[in-house]
Amino acid sequence: MRRRDWKHCSGRWLAVRAVAGWHGSLRVIAQAGGNALTNGLGMTATDASTVVAVAAAVITQPDGNFLLTCRPEGKPYAGYWEFPGGKVEAEETPLQALGRELQEELGIQIQKADPWITRIFNYSHATVCLHFFRITQWYGKPWGREGQQLSWQSSVNITVSPILPANAPVFRALSLPSVYAITHASQQGVEASLQQIEQAFRNGLRLIQVREKEMDEKALRLFSEKVVWLAHDFDARVLLNSNMVLSRQLGADGVHLTGPQLMTLPERPDQEYGWCGASCHNVEELDQAEKLGLDFVVLGPVLPTLSHPGIKPLGWQKFAALIRHYPLPVYALGGLKLDDLVVAQELGAHGVAMMRGIDGI
Repeated sequence: MRRRDWKHCSGRWLAVRAVAGWHGSLRVIAQAGGNALTNGLGMTATDASTVVAVAAAVITQPDGNFLLTCRPEGKPYAGYWEFPGGKVEAEETPLQALGRELQEELGIQIQKADPWITRIFNYSHATVCLHFFRITQWYGKPWGREGQQLSWQSSVNITVSPILPANAPVFRALSLPSVYAITHASQQGVEASLQQIEQAFRNGLRLIQVREKEMDEKALRLFSEKVVWLAHDFDARVLLNSNMVLSRQLGADGVHLTGPQLMTLPERPDQEYGWCGASCHNVEELDQAEKLGLDFVVLGPVLPTLSHPGIKPLGWQKFAALIRHYPLPVYALGGLKLDDLVVAQELGAHGVAMMRGIDGI
């Protein structure tokens, strides 16, 4: 890969935990005077040509199932399953490369593609910078033009194997829904809030955060317990804001860290606490969430919000710039409604997080 291709992997610090190969964090440093790859063990590769830019497609049906392909004989990792795509050639953008690769491999043309996450992975034969796009509309019926097998899969029930190692954390990210609700029972009233939450679950909501800063300990426990009961009746997940102990005691599905809490943690909470997200407002907090290897973040406020009237919103342009080439799924937060989901995803967000917009679900 030539130096001009490196631009697709640069723009900010990228630090992700390697699943195999190098152990620890792999950092991509893009500076005006040169580039370097480092990992937590102090290993360094200063030759940018060792990094291969790759575009990968998450081709998704309306039911949420996505397409995997099996690498044909003659290629590294032959017989392994992966997301379709391929190398970004000189003078191509990742999206242009993806369009070419999908035509060559599957005989389809992209109609709608949204940028998603970008991850670095070190294989024995190459270090790759994987640019993932979510493809929701395309022309043609996918078929294996290179003789490769195809299979539609669900993130919660992968039935093919072996899987290319770089894709394991991507499956977990894909199991996150596109809408993340946040409670505000202290302002709305507990009973009214519970009724609204139950209706939202009936309408398809599958992820909610209990965030009640004004409740006392007893009230918070009772309310959180009821939300967990309701959620689990609908196979939905509940994260408790900041309180890891209460989350575990109530059998919630994880914890959502505040910005200050995030910045003080030396490592991710134990996996026994379940899912772990965090609130971010700037690049420092995004980098910390990335360093800890959290499951996702929310970033905002994007627009003016009633809950934080004194904070200047990021706006969509700055939001998009902050999450460009980011490895974790990002929910846009702040003054948003369900109607904003399309815009958020076109700019690279995984979805939207909403407090007062829950009544529109």
